Amino acid sequence: MVRRGRTCPVTCVVVAADARETNPSPNLGTQPRPRRLHDNPLRTCAFMHPLLAWPRAGANAEHPPGLGSAPRGLGGGSAKRTFKGTVSTRVCLSAGTADACCHLPTPSGGPAMARPPALGSVIVPDWHESAEGKEYLACILRKNRRRVFGLLERPVLPPSVAIDTASYKIFVSGKSGVGKTALVAKLAGLEVPVVHHETTGIQTTVVFWPAKLQASNRVVMFRFEFWDCGESALKKFDHMLPACKEKTDAFLFLFSFTDRASFEDLPGQLARVADEAPGVVRMVIGSKFDQYMHTDVPERELTAFRQAWELPLLRVKSVPGRRLADGRTLDGRAGLADVAHVLNGLAEQLWHQDQVAAGLLPGTPDSTPS
Repeated sequence: MVRRGRTCPVTCVVVAADARETNPSPNLGTQPRPRRLHDNPLRTCAFMHPLLAWPRAGANAEHPPGLGSAPRGLGGGSAKRTFKGTVSTRVCLSAGTADACCHLPTPSGGPAMARPPALGSVIVPDWHESAEGKEYLACILRKNRRRVFGLLERPVLPPSVAIDTASYKIFVSGKSGVGKTALVAKLAGLEVPVVHHETTGIQTTVVFWPAKLQASNRVVMFRFEFWDCGESALKKFDHMLPACKEKTDAFLFLFSFTDRASFEDLPGQLARVADEAPGVVRMVIGSKFDQYMHTDVPERELTAFRQAWELPLLRVKSVPGRRLADGRTLDGRAGLADVAHVLNGLAEQLWHQDQVAAGLLPGTPDSTPS
């Protein structure tokens, strides 16, 4: 395993975010991860939507470079319309078309985000509940409790079940109070804070998750390094956001089902955080899904947003984790079952994006028909 350390500009802790083991096998499902390109920033974030946009130069405006063909559903001829900047979700959803789509443009020389794969097409679903899966999960559990790993630690596996490791850095973004820290705590098997306290500075958490690939039936240990930063710190210190975005493999955009403003802020979050990283995976997660009696985001608007932006959208609950017999300790296996869909979704999107970036699979937005 090759480790390439770097120094965190905030906490000055040497981390091994790119540590991984790769198998030189020519099998499609076990190809080494390609290096990501982050040297070609997108200066202006241009979106294309048939009903939200206004013509910049009349009906015959030139189609902007990097965008695919116009989406279906464009009425009144074949004029290509674009707009720059951000637009609120309320305006986006008021378009009322089911086949509209918004794409981030692709700067020349940089990889585009791959079209999200179908659920269960990359990772074997519910494999963690099988006898084989439970054998691998034993390395991240100790007496039915989740093991906590530091930045330089990793699970210990017997030689008979040695597997490859794929490491990813994930930045968790969202308004204050939507549940970013609580989500990371649930994914890591830690206690969820009862009272909300905004994160001061940058907090990093390492989560290991074994998953089985559909293409090769091979098990890969995914190492997710979550970066969480408080909203006040991001606004106060200019170096925080660049540090969180540096060499990031995925962005998690959170909103709360009980806070409509956080849902309407999603397009702004996408523009502010992900505009300079067109080849990075983007996922949207709705927190506090269990509080459906107090939801401010109806299902029809979620469906319209998912169809318009073509981004994976997952839901998580904010209920306290189940306990062991002593009534105090979190049940590690039950906690894994509660968050397995999020961890599998992350593994699926990231592995698929790497295969597309390496040219092993098609899937960029420009290569798909309109």
